[in-house]
Amino acid sequence: MPQRRLTALTIALVATAGLTAGCAIEISPEAAGVPVPFSLAPTPSASAGVPAYTCTAAYKILTDGAVQLAGVAGSSSDSAKQKMRDTFTDMAGKLDKEAALTSGPELKQALSAVSSDLTAAAQQPDPKAYVNGGFETVGQKLDDACADA
Repeated sequence: MPQRRLTALTIALVATAGLTAGCAIEISPEAAGVPVPFSLAPTPSASAGVPAYTCTAAYKILTDGAVQLAGVAGSSSDSAKQKMRDTFTDMAGKLDKEAALTSGPELKQALSAVSSDLTAAAQQPDPKAYVNGGFETVGQKLDDACADA
């Protein structure tokens, strides 16, 4: 994947997560070649399971994963592929934990769908294909369930 496309993907995911959380993110043109450090802390843990908390946490999981993937997606080495698989597996596990805490069936189903996609991506012989394909839109599966959160 060309570095410019990977950078654009990372910036798009960060901006989407920020806008979803009601935040404005400004990125200077000079910073476009460097992953943006991003921290979107969900509401306090006493709110775990509440849809707004769960959606914020889920988008943060995807954004953090995108940043990790940005560091290895330019390589096709076996270690880079394993790092991608590990990142997908980690994200899926975290999303499963969030799904277990929420009582909303629509949100639980959306989280499970994203987790399933990430789990399937971790099992592909070439996880980079998922980075260049399905990963770019996987977060959209949460949009309807998180729209009212």
